[in-house]
Amino acid sequence: MPRSYYWLVIGLSIPAFLWLIPTLWMVSLSFQPNEILARTTSSTFFGLIPLPFTLDNYAALFSFGQTPYWFLNSLIVSLGMTLAVLFVSTTAGYALARLDFPFKRTITVICLLGLMVPEQAVFIPLYTMFADFGWHNSYHALILPRVAVPIGVFLMLQFFKAIPKDIEEAARIDGVGWLQIFWYVMLPLARPAMMTLAILTFLYAWNDYLWPLVSAQQREYFTITLGLASIQSNFAQSEGLGRVMASGVIASLPVVLLFLIFQRYVVQAMTAGGSKG
Repeated sequence: MPRSYYWLVIGLSIPAFLWLIPTLWMVSLSFQPNEILARTTSSTFFGLIPLPFTLDNYAALFSFGQTPYWFLNSLIVSLGMTLAVLFVSTTAGYALARLDFPFKRTITVICLLGLMVPEQAVFIPLYTMFADFGWHNSYHALILPRVAVPIGVFLMLQFFKAIPKDIEEAARIDGVGWLQIFWYVMLPLARPAMMTLAILTFLYAWNDYLWPLVSAQQREYFTITLGLASIQSNFAQSEGLGRVMASGVIASLPVVLLFLIFQRYVVQAMTAGGSKG
């Protein structure tokens, strides 16, 4: 490879490392004893090397009985929301991109207008509606408000529009109906876009704090972000900084692993969109 390539890698690695320093610092502090952190947070190489090393902060965090249940709640809510968003966005996006029906343009405009409405603006109507149904403090109350995602519909709409019509017309000549075309032809082609949407939805659902704070008042329905936030002040005041950092690592670790495993699908979706655009 040319020498310029290595200089480019070095040049990009430096700002990437600087951007990662807060995360590395959080991970390092989570493995240091609270007695040391009570005196200083930069004992070894600005605190980036955890010396002395300990796992007590993580052991104490999981010794709190409800933490595993909060993890399970976040997993259920995130997976449920991801599957629901994929179903609604792919079907709506395909219908708006490929099918002809009355008021199609109007419905498309309404869906796109949803991108301009801040989610906080509908919190009071959502809270009132779910309160009338008696659905608060339940899994479906945490999942359903975020199923109809305008950006998901827009993403799938644009992806289906970019697929050449010749593929669909060839299937119609063979006598295949639109439902079979959608299931056997369009969905396999849209896999990169679907994976991208799934990853973004899972990340959003896992990190969501505001709606669970509004809808879940019972601790058994807390998600991991809400649960850790509810006990974090106690950690900061009495248990030490290390356990606060450990809670941050635990809350962010699943989404980091998810992105590292499926990042190639995001790259495929971006490159496919750029080549077809």
